[in-house]
Amino acid sequence: MRYATVAGQFYKGTETGLRKEIEDCFLHKLGPGSIPALNPKRSGRIRGIVSPHAGYMYSGPVAAHGFAALAEDGFPRVFVIIGPNHHGVGSGVAVTAHDFETPLGIMKNDRDLAAAMKKDPIDNSMLAHRHEHSIEVQLPFIQYFSKNCMFVPVSMMMQDHKSAQRVGQIIREAVGERDAVVIASTDFSHYISPEQAREKDMMAIERILDLDTKGLYDTVRKNRITMCGFGPVIAMLEAVQGSKAELLKYANSGDITAMSEVVGYASIVIS
Repeated sequence: MRYATVAGQFYKGTETGLRKEIEDCFLHKLGPGSIPALNPKRSGRIRGIVSPHAGYMYSGPVAAHGFAALAEDGFPRVFVIIGPNHHGVGSGVAVTAHDFETPLGIMKNDRDLAAAMKKDPIDNSMLAHRHEHSIEVQLPFIQYFSKNCMFVPVSMMMQDHKSAQRVGQIIREAVGERDAVVIASTDFSHYISPEQAREKDMMAIERILDLDTKGLYDTVRKNRITMCGFGPVIAMLEAVQGSKAELLKYANSGDITAMSEVVGYASIVIS
């Protein structure tokens, strides 16, 4: 079992408090405005999403847009959640076969799918996941609607374009005909002015909307965009091979609390 690392910090530490906090994210002025019902009949239109991973106070309303769209589309049997490795420990790219616990219960790992992903450069490393929040914070939004979904976590420290492409290819081949959605967990610009953040972030977002993985990588590097999970986004785009991307919401931490240096957040769906 991988126990919650940021419960009580990034989100509420009790089941009652967390469910209320998630509902508040949906109802927030920056959120979708209503709490969706989970569609019992999955359409399968949505193949991937980009979702932020800061504290729910700041990024939760933006994240709620993506999960509202997923709920309305119907949940898949399994989620593949790819997040950046902020701590720099463990393997360069890592899955784990551990279940994850949050205040909303236990999220079961799809061990067969995880095993199918263990191809170079993806290792089996719990160390890479033990203290990482970027995947953990996605889980309560899923568990709020369903306790029956499974998942596979993929932590990426290596985010060069070639490695990210390869990770996406491995995920695509491993998923095969399974009913799956791939979530790329990322925040965008970090600790710059709101004006600079929007300008830089829109450069990266435009490349995502164009489904242009090399363009995204080059744009992030050329413009020094402090987007922590560009590799997971590249891997997700390569994995789902979508035909259309839609920006549901962009905002930054300064839209919640006035501040001179902000972090940018976006919710994007790939169909």
